[in-house]
Amino acid sequence: MALSEAENGCSVDDGGESDASVKSCVLGGFSDTEETRGLISSLLEVHGNTSTTESTTERFLVIMNRYQEQPHLLDPHLEWMLNMILEFVRIEESPPSLVHLAFKFLYIICKVRGYKIFMQLFPHEVADVQPVLDLLSGQDPKDSETWETRYMLLLWLSMTCLIPFDLYRLDGHLESEGGKAREPTMDRILAIAKSYLLVSDSPRDAASVLVSKFMTRPDVKQKCLGDFLDWSLATVSQTNDQSMTDIMVLDGALQSLAKLFKHGKRDDLLQYAPTILQCLEQKHLSESSQAMLRKLCVKLIQRLALTFLKPRLAAWRYQRGSRSLAANLSMSQSTTVAVTPEVEMQEQEEDYDIPEEVETVIEHLLVGLKDKETIVRWSAAKGIGRVTWRLPKELADEVVGSVLDCFSFQETDNAWHGGCLALAELGRRGLLLPSRLTDVVPLIIKSLTYEEKRGACSVGSNVRDAACYVCWSFARAYEPKELKPFVPQIASALLITTVFDRNVNCRRAASAAFQENVGRQGTFPHGIDILTAADYYTVGNLKNCYLNISVYIAGFPEYTKALIDHLIAMKINHWDVVIRELSTKALHNLTPQAPDYMATTVLPQLLPMAVGSDLHGRHGAILACAEITHALYKLGLQTNRTVVDMISSECVDALKNIHQKLHDRKQYRGFGGELMRPAMGSLIEKLSLSKMPFKNDPVITGWQWLIDDTIKTLQFVSSTVKDSIMVAVVSALSALCEEYYQAEPGTADSQMQDVLVSQYIEGLKSPQMLTRCGSALALGCLPRFMIHGKLRQILEGLQQMCTVTQKEGSFTEARRDAVRAVAQVCVKAGVCAHGSPDSSLCSENVAEVYGTLLDSISDYTTDSRGDVGAWVRVAAMTSLMEVTMLVASSAAEILSPDLVKPMMCCLAQQAAEKIDRYRACAGNIFMQLLHSTEPAVPHIPHREELLTIFPIETTTSLNWNAPSQAFQYITQLLGLPQYHCHTLLGLTVSVGGTTQSTVQFSSQSLFDYLRGIQDDSAALTQFGDTLLIIFRDNFRNDRVSIPFLKMLNQILANSCFEILTTEENHQFCVELLTLCKEFKKSKDISKLHACIDVLCGLIQFRGEVRKKVLSQLLMLLCHSFPVVRKTTASQMYEMLLTYDDVIDPEVLDDVVTVLSDTNWESDLATVRTHRNQLCDLLGVPRPQVLAKSSVQVS
Repeated sequence: MALSEAENGCSVDDGGESDASVKSCVLGGFSDTEETRGLISSLLEVHGNTSTTESTTERFLVIMNRYQEQPHLLDPHLEWMLNMILEFVRIEESPPSLVHLAFKFLYIICKVRGYKIFMQLFPHEVADVQPVLDLLSGQDPKDSETWETRYMLLLWLSMTCLIPFDLYRLDGHLESEGGKAREPTMDRILAIAKSYLLVSDSPRDAASVLVSKFMTRPDVKQKCLGDFLDWSLATVSQTNDQSMTDIMVLDGALQSLAKLFKHGKRDDLLQYAPTILQCLEQKHLSESSQAMLRKLCVKLIQRLALTFLKPRLAAWRYQRGSRSLAANLSMSQSTTVAVTPEVEMQEQEEDYDIPEEVETVIEHLLVGLKDKETIVRWSAAKGIGRVTWRLPKELADEVVGSVLDCFSFQETDNAWHGGCLALAELGRRGLLLPSRLTDVVPLIIKSLTYEEKRGACSVGSNVRDAACYVCWSFARAYEPKELKPFVPQIASALLITTVFDRNVNCRRAASAAFQENVGRQGTFPHGIDILTAADYYTVGNLKNCYLNISVYIAGFPEYTKALIDHLIAMKINHWDVVIRELSTKALHNLTPQAPDYMATTVLPQLLPMAVGSDLHGRHGAILACAEITHALYKLGLQTNRTVVDMISSECVDALKNIHQKLHDRKQYRGFGGELMRPAMGSLIEKLSLSKMPFKNDPVITGWQWLIDDTIKTLQFVSSTVKDSIMVAVVSALSALCEEYYQAEPGTADSQMQDVLVSQYIEGLKSPQMLTRCGSALALGCLPRFMIHGKLRQILEGLQQMCTVTQKEGSFTEARRDAVRAVAQVCVKAGVCAHGSPDSSLCSENVAEVYGTLLDSISDYTTDSRGDVGAWVRVAAMTSLMEVTMLVASSAAEILSPDLVKPMMCCLAQQAAEKIDRYRACAGNIFMQLLHSTEPAVPHIPHREELLTIFPIETTTSLNWNAPSQAFQYITQLLGLPQYHCHTLLGLTVSVGGTTQSTVQFSSQSLFDYLRGIQDDSAALTQFGDTLLIIFRDNFRNDRVSIPFLKMLNQILANSCFEILTTEENHQFCVELLTLCKEFKKSKDISKLHACIDVLCGLIQFRGEVRKKVLSQLLMLLCHSFPVVRKTTASQMYEMLLTYDDVIDPEVLDDVVTVLSDTNWESDLATVRTHRNQLCDLLGVPRPQVLAKSSVQVS
């Protein structure tokens, strides 16, 4: 179907097609003439230089590869390209590198256009034979770098063999000047051909072409044909398919024989055919493990059959007429009558003997149809078509019958695929008579939906694709009147494959086949309308096919039931869970097209499957029952009918009893339970939404037990499905409560309310993390009437779990779900400024809610999975936005500045942090709250300044995911006092991070801000004080402290504190040094390295503090870790060269010499001597060795 897809793809004017596909269709000619001429002309200069040769070749490859799909565009230009390149070859003085490069260019062109077309352009005059032969004789067959040269020379030699003179005329005097006899040209060519048939690279293929041209010459076949065939048979007989060398030899021999029998005359080869067939049978190549050898065997054996049979056209074949539309229209009735006598005469000639060998060949070809490799099956199918073309009608019908035997369910998918290919070939050639269509069409319909499960997957997509090819070929082969009886079946089957096949290639192949039938047959119902909706591109999306295109097609009555029946029979029990789920949703969407059929036929079919033994069928059937019932309920609303009025009482009882049957059979356990629990959750939800009359029925207790048991046992479920189970169970609980737990409308059943709320609050304390998650989500999904009177109790349970687990750093996922639940509960309870804290969000409990959410926004828990606290932070930010918008719209007076300020500051901090997607989440929420007008959020600090920084257009134009955009905005918040500290804290982890782009743009924006205040001593001092606050608050927090030191090092290195360094013993430096003293006691190398960098930067500050900084650095020169000592010495060396006013210039050379020449990784006693020498030179007191040293050794 590849060809038809390409054709259809190019002809459809679809605005959504990709650029690549557009380019492949719009090439109108060869547009690279000038560049190609330049590249070919440059061969003389570039050869011999590896780099220029490679670049030139690569460029030529790029140009030629553009025309792979439309190689015919090269045809007008092939001759001049060939002549230009051959000029380099014909020059006797051309070096070998130029010759090889020229032939490499020729091979590139040949590969794109195909050797059959390209080789015809080679000059093939008498004068060309000896030069080509001599050039080829001088090649080294073992040289792997120049195989293109040998390949093209063999093709050229193949063309020179077509000269119409006997080759002996080219020999002249066979005695050379030295007296030695020269080898005849014929023998030389034959020797070359034989030698290259045995090589292991591509020239072997060209050698087989040479054989087919050379051995069919009249003078050669008289003298050499028999001997060559004997040599070939001996080669085949003496080799096996076990070693790679023998496989290559067999490949060459079989290729040459196949091409020889393809191009040779029947009269010349008929006498040798039985011997070759006998040799092949003895060799048993059809049982070889090498697919290529089996394919060549099939190719050769079909050519032998064509040799046994007389070349003739089957007079009995079905002829639709000319493929040309103009010819068909101009054909008159008189022309048809005139042909009739000739046809009758051909029919009289049908009686002739068919050689026995043909039957053997057909048997081999039928076996080839079942081969495990596609290339073998495809070759066998074409062979079946070619051989049948020459058979009498009765024998041909027997062949068709044998092909139809492939379509047995005892056969493998390979046999079905081969059978489809063969039927397509027979139909395309007119060898499948219309009388056979009654047998063939049902098999093709089955093939269009063929699928066989193998382990955890299935096979059969190739069968379905080939069946589409059969339908495509039938559209071109038969008159509309012949196919008309089968149109409903074929059209429905093709559309089913178009919208419901799992494989995108099959969907597109079916769409192409349907399009071909619509265009050529003209009898497919609503064909044009359907093709508009289901073209090559739209069927690429599986979800779109199931949920949208199928509904459109089902709108045509001819296809409605066929689509529904296929889903019921083939898809809801499919092995792929995605297909099953999409099928049930499709049934929901299709229900309005045939509600009565769904209610009276489909639902009764599904209910036995829902309690059946097949797991996949049970899962799909339960989901389908749920979706169909809900769809019928929606339809009933339009006509004031209930579901019970639309389906039978037996169906209602069966739906109600599904849970009990599954429970009794213990089918909620194990792997099957992982499918049954979410399916039953969906059933409970849909039946509840459909208002089934089950109130106070025992089944409600059973459903509630299933929901509760699932929440309690989630830890036993595999990680891949736990989320989907949780979502299904929570949705089911919400719908169940809404429908069956109201005593009066809007009033909860107090007993169930007490039980459920207490149970789920207790579940928040479970030792199992997933039980906590499920309980939190269950509380969040409860309807308003279930929360009424229990709000305080629910919020306390959720808040307590968040607080305790955050301190312990455990149950992160449960904390995330609890934070979500807090917002959900508040939104459902509603806001009342002076209401009861048990029933609504009010002035008494709003502070507690915000406190919980603000605490969660600072969750930075990490484990082996990384920053898992980010899940909680995102949930907290989203919840804060939902609660804030709710309160602002209903009771804005309870939103105090003490609540809004920390929220906005925390969001600003998150919007300045390093992880893109979490920064984007925070930034977008910040902007949404800032620009919200209905409702407007009150008490936002610095609202006017923020609106200046973030004008309304930035809500759409600003991409918070991009560091290059986000940081230039967020750093402007440093100038706003209320946001200063939080924003700087967020920037700290970004500037001191490890991601290059984040570090680059965040530090650039920070330095831009600092340059703006570097002349403002007060602002710079405030900035320094904020830095000290951040350092003190996060001194033990490695997440902040290490990036902080890295950021501080960059700030110091860029002289951002220059105005402060002029002041003696500035307080910022003194306090920072005190903190660094404590920090350098760490055993963490990364911390120590960061600390060393900062200490070296602090040397800029003047006064006594400089001596203290030097003292700390000198102490680090005797650290117990050698790598720390080495790093300190290196950094001090750079520091002294950078800041030349630190020490006396007279001792600078001595100090630098000691730092650079000392091996600071040697033992401490040696190092201490050099360190003390530095202390004396710098005028710093020598550190005293403590009796009991800590980590720091001095």
